[in-house]
Amino acid sequence: MHSGFSNAERAEVLTQALPYIKRYRGEVVVVKYGGNAMINEERKQQVMEDIVLLWLIGVRVVLLHGGGPEINEMMDRLGKKPEFVNGLRVTDRETMDIVQMILAGKVNKTLVNLLEMKGGRAVGLSGIDDRLIEAKPKDPALGYVGEITGINIVPIADLLDKGYIPVISTIGCDAEGNTYNINGDTAAACIAGTLRAKRLIMMTDIAGILRDPADPATLIPEVTVDEAEQLYRDGVISGGMIPKVECCIEAIRQGVKKVIIMDGRVPHSILMELLTDEGAGTLVWEGETDK
Repeated sequence: MHSGFSNAERAEVLTQALPYIKRYRGEVVVVKYGGNAMINEERKQQVMEDIVLLWLIGVRVVLLHGGGPEINEMMDRLGKKPEFVNGLRVTDRETMDIVQMILAGKVNKTLVNLLEMKGGRAVGLSGIDDRLIEAKPKDPALGYVGEITGINIVPIADLLDKGYIPVISTIGCDAEGNTYNINGDTAAACIAGTLRAKRLIMMTDIAGILRDPADPATLIPEVTVDEAEQLYRDGVISGGMIPKVECCIEAIRQGVKKVIIMDGRVPHSILMELLTDEGAGTLVWEGETDK
């Protein structure tokens, strides 16, 4: 298939990527792949290709995923109506069973299978495995929605050391055997921080932080933590973007160098961010050190 690029142009693209490949080789990059960004099957295939490419050039990729739309679909089929409070899913015992079935089962194994088909080596985990995500109830009104109390990074580190891509569904557990629905962005921030990741990439269904939510052209390409807090006070960061940015700031406080919020529906946005000058989405960073 002819792509419109000559072989010389392709070689030029690869040589321009070389300094970035050297920068990220051997480093940990955590990717949070939101459920709303997964809806388009073709885009999902491209994201998996990008992750395998990064893995092949020596980046230690950890993939965390959501699955909200698929959970809603299954609840609808079972005659249960989803209920949300401040963006968090009210989770009774039956809903928790559905969440576990869809996230740890269907979505997790579909992504593992796709990564393997693209030439990667992937292993699926949930937060229950080796008590990877320990949790307690966040609020009795929310039911089995969990607040993270601890991260056991050993199973992730072991898989990375053995050359696998860990694929993680964000379900938590406690010592009594209860399971909890954990916010994926929060889990990604905690895991990326514990791993001291070089980058946390939050793939969602919006372009990044926008000055005007209705206008993608108002994308803010880069903010420091202090600037993000000011944008929050000014009302620029509002609604569903508030918890996302809070997770970015928390990840940075826990030791992640930089966090990117990007549109997972844009073809090859991960590669644009990591391997080109241009970047993609909004970069959030401490602002005190060299980029």
